Amino acid sequence: MNGSSSIAVHNPDVKANENCITQNASASAKIDNNKPACSNAREGPDEMPDLKGKVESRLLSMWNNVKFGWTVKLKTTFSKESPVWLLGRCYHRKLSPTGSLESSTEIGTEATAHQPIEQIYGEGIEGFKSDFISRIWMTYRREFPTMLGSSFTTDCGWGCMLRSGQMLLAQALVCHFLGRSWRWVPEKAIQNAREFQEDCLHRMIIKWFGDKSSVNSPLSIHQMVNLGEALGKKPGDWYGPASVAHCLKAVMAAASKENYEFDNLEVYVAQDSTVYVQDVYSICRLPNGAWKSLIILVPVKLGTDKFNPIYGPCLTSLLTLDFCIGIIGGRPKHSLYFVGYQDDRLIHLDPHYCQEMVDVWQPNFSMQSFHCRSPRKMPLSKMDPSCCIGFYLATQHDFETFINIITSFLVPQGVSVNFEYPIFSINSGSSNNVMNFPNIRYSIYETEQNWVTPNIQDSDTDIESEEFVLV
Repeated sequence: MNGSSSIAVHNPDVKANENCITQNASASAKIDNNKPACSNAREGPDEMPDLKGKVESRLLSMWNNVKFGWTVKLKTTFSKESPVWLLGRCYHRKLSPTGSLESSTEIGTEATAHQPIEQIYGEGIEGFKSDFISRIWMTYRREFPTMLGSSFTTDCGWGCMLRSGQMLLAQALVCHFLGRSWRWVPEKAIQNAREFQEDCLHRMIIKWFGDKSSVNSPLSIHQMVNLGEALGKKPGDWYGPASVAHCLKAVMAAASKENYEFDNLEVYVAQDSTVYVQDVYSICRLPNGAWKSLIILVPVKLGTDKFNPIYGPCLTSLLTLDFCIGIIGGRPKHSLYFVGYQDDRLIHLDPHYCQEMVDVWQPNFSMQSFHCRSPRKMPLSKMDPSCCIGFYLATQHDFETFINIITSFLVPQGVSVNFEYPIFSINSGSSNNVMNFPNIRYSIYETEQNWVTPNIQDSDTDIESEEFVLV
């Protein structure tokens, strides 16, 4: 394309997946970036059965990576002319204002109207690369300890929505402990005490999601599946966005009983697409006047069988807010974690890549597989109507600011009686004074018919994998 340019970035994720599809089993050890190829070549005869099992496991993972959607489409691009939004931050090739921001999102412009220009336009596309790579990436894992009450040693094929929920929660924890401006620089040597502390916190957050039943990993998929039984779920069952929201609330409540680090953090799940202000005050305001930081999860359904395009501008405008921690949802039969957008395409992290379990309880464990170098984009029109929107609000002031401004982002444009059709609502009272909710499990399950096992015939032609190429 005329006027195009490319930024070459070493991309182990893309190389790994090319190997998955094109190389034979003898090269499959290259899939795991944390282990050298052919690491078992010198093993004796007694190790042959173990080697055979590992090769079979890797071959199965290669097949699952193809079957469950981790395909690679090279040469897709980011536009030079449009801004890229990532969880409240805007990145652009140009560090001076142009008309492209206004043409991209009218509501997004309103969100930044009172910010300095350098904050609106961020650090350019290099800033986007650094920001995206710093998000914690949770994917399918294999060869983890067997889940209680099952024979599962992998969540490949059924745990994608749980992994998306873990990514949303991990982003909230990064904001809580490290701040939204924190960046992870791969392979950078620690230079000072601040960087050492940040590295410890980074590792601590990842360790909480470690793939086994352990008091040191209270947010593991093992724990989520165990608590999911209260929602009628069994190991191997698929989850929808609403049930994952309630599962995240349960797993954080359980974690706070054993880990003092969560003492000042609460999770609130909106009921019937409504945030009740008094209910939030009752869980966040302490007797001594202190305030707990808050994660708000809002399960919504934006359409019937298909996503209603009238909500598109509203949804993307939410991703321009600094306190938004993303959206879990995806397209039908394919869970994704949405973190940003450019024009009419949502940028996401995809959990559908099966990697070997990392022993996060070892000192200086590798963190490479928990960070993705390949942003992907999906047309907004392909989104499934069921999703869950997340927000992190550190202080009481943040919460009250959220209440004061969020309504203007929730109302679709061009609807004659538009206030009857917001994405979700804010109610100043308490849910106890408004209605008696039916069995919560009914509202969870009624929106989950689309979250079933993917069919191998499903097309991934609408999923794009980026290598930070600009045109």
